[in-house]
Amino acid sequence: MHENDTVDEETALLSRSKEQEGPTRLPKVQIGILLLLQVCEPITSHSIYPYINQLVSGLDITGGDKRKVGYYAGLIQSLFYLTEAIMVMQWSRLSDRVGRKPVLLLGLAGASLSILLFGLSRTFWTLVISRCLCGLLNGNIGIMKSAIGELTNPSNRAQAFSLMPVIWAAGTTSGPLVGGTFSRPHERFPTVFGGQFWTDYPYFLPCVVVASFIGFAFTVALLFLKETAPGRRKHKSASHVRSSERPVEFRKLLVYPVVISISNYMALAFLNIMLSALLPLFFATPIEIGGLGFKPSTIGYTMGTYGLGNGIFQALFFARIVRQFGIRGIFIRSMMSFIPIYLLFPVMSTIAQRFGVNIIVWSIIVLVLCLVSLMNMAYGCIFTYVTASSPNKRSLGATNGLAQTSVSLAQAVGPAISTSLFALSVEKNLLGGYAVYVILLVISCLAIPLAVRLPEEAWEEKKGDEIEHS
Repeated sequence: MHENDTVDEETALLSRSKEQEGPTRLPKVQIGILLLLQVCEPITSHSIYPYINQLVSGLDITGGDKRKVGYYAGLIQSLFYLTEAIMVMQWSRLSDRVGRKPVLLLGLAGASLSILLFGLSRTFWTLVISRCLCGLLNGNIGIMKSAIGELTNPSNRAQAFSLMPVIWAAGTTSGPLVGGTFSRPHERFPTVFGGQFWTDYPYFLPCVVVASFIGFAFTVALLFLKETAPGRRKHKSASHVRSSERPVEFRKLLVYPVVISISNYMALAFLNIMLSALLPLFFATPIEIGGLGFKPSTIGYTMGTYGLGNGIFQALFFARIVRQFGIRGIFIRSMMSFIPIYLLFPVMSTIAQRFGVNIIVWSIIVLVLCLVSLMNMAYGCIFTYVTASSPNKRSLGATNGLAQTSVSLAQAVGPAISTSLFALSVEKNLLGGYAVYVILLVISCLAIPLAVRLPEEAWEEKKGDEIEHS
């Protein structure tokens, strides 16, 4: 028996012994900083939802036809993910070479710059440029998952990743509240923001608030975030990085555990981003053409309240529910929640057209948002699968980069598809204006057979730290 084999056996025995004793304690400070950086993305992306449709309808590109707003609003939202897909793999590979921290800082700076440019945009093309810039400079979400994977082990990784949906919920709470509260401040707070500048740039203030928060996160990361990338850390234990581990070639990443995990991640993100783009459009569209006719402030408070409730739910119950049903069971149930969500949209529209937005409509909205909260549990599950599927720790950045590239492509086309289908359905009166929900319902059903192909346990827990990819 070779000496390396003996060391590997001893390491495996020690790992099993530690897992039997209980999960390793999380490095709370470093995990907390990474979660602070993570919340910047949903705050940035969701802050525009309450006013994006009003912003687009105010441009001359729609010709005053409110039914066409969905086409352009969806395109603007899709451009971020399209440009992110182009660069995210390159940022992930760069983080493998130079470290996670400098690339994360660069992404934060890009997000801050682009959201300020978005607030100063007065034409459709400046909106396009700002969203493209944000996507090109942002590869942070995949890098943060790699860093969390490097700070954890199989005994506590699910616990760490379970926090990500909670933080995402905090961002989806704060983002719409910021966008809905601070948009058009010359109308809402005329004594403070009564100048001509705020009339000319009515959506700049929420962008300033978001950019300021990103600046705070940048400062915290610059001062306190430690490097996690293998080979870049100042202090590392030889027991955690085996000399036999080397980053694998790109083609060797395309093994079954990686492919099936990323495929399910893509399906989840695709369905979710279509819903995220469709919901505020449905809220903002006038009742007579198939929506609920909400104001930006109402949309912001509704989405913000949902985000708060979702965050509390994920924080209090996610871990318990996963222990009860397992990550595969929760993921499948979460994916199935899209089906009743899309069935309830035409019900809300029909009731609103006949009786107005009454208590029944609001009750259905609450039910839909509860189902969306259930769906969000799928993210904590699939993050665990993707991280555990990596051939080795030195390939974790590439694995998450590949995952985020794939997901960004799905997210790039998702908003344009759902909002364009909505606009086409109401413009052409397809199936009474409800064709969009039928199509999205069919797509949701097609994702279920893919979800059931995941194993009962994540790859590392199933086969140990050394994954045998065959």
